[in-house]
Amino acid sequence: MTDQTAVIEAVREGMIPAHVYNDREIFELERDRVFNRSWMFVAHESEIPNVGDYVVRHVLDDSFIVARDNSGQVRVMFNMCLHRGMQVCRAEMGNASNFRCPYHGWSYRNDGRVLGLPFHQEAYGGEEGFKKKGQTLLPAPSMDTYNGLIFISLDPDAEPLEDFLGDFRFYLDYYTRQSGDGVEVRGPQRWRVKANWKIGAENFVGDMYHTPQTHTSVVEIGLFREPKAEKRKDGNTYWATSGGGTTYKLPPGTLEERLAYVGYPEEMIERMKEVWSPDQLDVIGRDGFMISAASIFPNLSLVHNWPKVEDSDSDEVLPFISLRQWQPISENETEVLSWFIVDKNAPEDFKALSYKAYLMCFGSSGMFEQDDVENWVSLTNTAAGSMARRLHLNSRMGIKMDGSNVVPALTKEEFAGPGTAYVGYGEYGQRNLLNKWADYLEREPEKVGGISLGGAIRGEQGHHRSSEEQTR
Repeated sequence: MTDQTAVIEAVREGMIPAHVYNDREIFELERDRVFNRSWMFVAHESEIPNVGDYVVRHVLDDSFIVARDNSGQVRVMFNMCLHRGMQVCRAEMGNASNFRCPYHGWSYRNDGRVLGLPFHQEAYGGEEGFKKKGQTLLPAPSMDTYNGLIFISLDPDAEPLEDFLGDFRFYLDYYTRQSGDGVEVRGPQRWRVKANWKIGAENFVGDMYHTPQTHTSVVEIGLFREPKAEKRKDGNTYWATSGGGTTYKLPPGTLEERLAYVGYPEEMIERMKEVWSPDQLDVIGRDGFMISAASIFPNLSLVHNWPKVEDSDSDEVLPFISLRQWQPISENETEVLSWFIVDKNAPEDFKALSYKAYLMCFGSSGMFEQDDVENWVSLTNTAAGSMARRLHLNSRMGIKMDGSNVVPALTKEEFAGPGTAYVGYGEYGQRNLLNKWADYLEREPEKVGGISLGGAIRGEQGHHRSSEEQTR
């Protein structure tokens, strides 16, 4: 039996019990206490631009249809027929005005409402046996969007999405709002790795320390303008409410010169200046920091980088942005979903080269991807053994033995972004992410009442509640 209290206490001291990266009991706790409560990304609105468009996405074992209904509204519905529980939609994406269950033929509009069922009168006695009116596929308990990103929570009483994201919204804008029209996504690419989901999230939230070792070959072949990967230590790592990440330190120059240095054309820079706040512009133009990788609790990550690409001038680089989700399959397997992100208003040639840069670095066969996964699989395998239960991994980089920080936090005059930031190597982001994980893990899950699928259920006081009352 895993000593849950001991695990949480160790994590809060910056000492990680190694077995948490391959432990079945821990994974079951995560299912109930992390993924059933957090806000989870499911899609971007650009994936369903037209009426009737849909994609099917998962939160662990729960399947959801994300659809734009006939009125243009985005809906997220549990992909289970009200009759016998068959998946209503089997395709991963498409366009449909309605969905028809292949088991017994019940059909639903693309807003979830029951449209028809075979032999309604003969089988049920019509409305007296099953009242079609008002019955819908089960909607996601909570749903909201930010910059076109669609999130759901399985907790009907979840805090508002904007509160959950908190100050990290400041940084999320860099990736998802480079002009007034927002971004569009391509993908996702999807593959599985035999690694624990937490490792990827931790890697992207602040691990600049691995770059000089893990990705040495990428720098040696000249993929990046900077000659030495050690220059990562000149950037900073930050944490803000529910997410954090890393930055690169840019060469001296104006805001325009620094954005051009990472490959953005003048017309895109002008649009960024129109939509970003003065503080967001100051992070780059005044302070000289450019956002790079980041993670939002629990399992959503982003990356921004600017490699050289074959079709561009030899001295030019092309920036790309990727959104990626570490979807847990088990304690030792993760499905990676990776989207390419680009500003809707970017020039078409920029979009094409940026996509090529993304595929080269972080697609399913990308060079960075292969480097990272090799480490993550090995870590997960080693964490399964009995010796791993004796070892607490040291995740205290940036903290002295007396608990003081190796370097002071940046002041508002040094870094205009919200939250707390430190220059140089340190595991500040990883500790914050795991501390939030520990907070969720130690809270007992609340009991969730049953929901009637077209009939009535008996409440705690012995009375019946209708399905309409249950789903309101």
